Amino acid sequence: MNAILNVIWLVLCGIWMAIGYVVAGIICCVLIITIPFGLASFRIAGFALWPFGRRVVDRRDAGVFSLIGNIIWIIFGGLWLAIGHIVTGCLLCITIIGIPLGLANFKMVPVSLIPLGREIVPVP
Repeated sequence: MNAILNVIWLVLCGIWMAIGYVVAGIICCVLIITIPFGLASFRIAGFALWPFGRRVVDRRDAGVFSLIGNIIWIIFGGLWLAIGHIVTGCLLCITIIGIPLGLANFKMVPVSLIPLGREIVPVP
């Protein structure tokens, strides 16, 4: 079932979201000081491409620099990304067929809001 939902997700919105996150990651990696944000964008792009069957967990080894980076991320883009995922998720949940896709958008809110110190793992 996860494979079917991932293919539907990929065709309808996953590819565009992943491309957006990859472009943002490339821009962040060009600027030397924002490389951690670029790496986080690449990680989110992989999750946006194939979200079903995976989840986001906190990393235990994340330190104070992750906290500072997340505060900067929230101010400059994380809040808008989270709002975008929430609005898109609500719009997708209007139809019965779009409910699983809307829930996948809601699942992406925490990692788009606070990406540093998080890890994407397969669901057991």
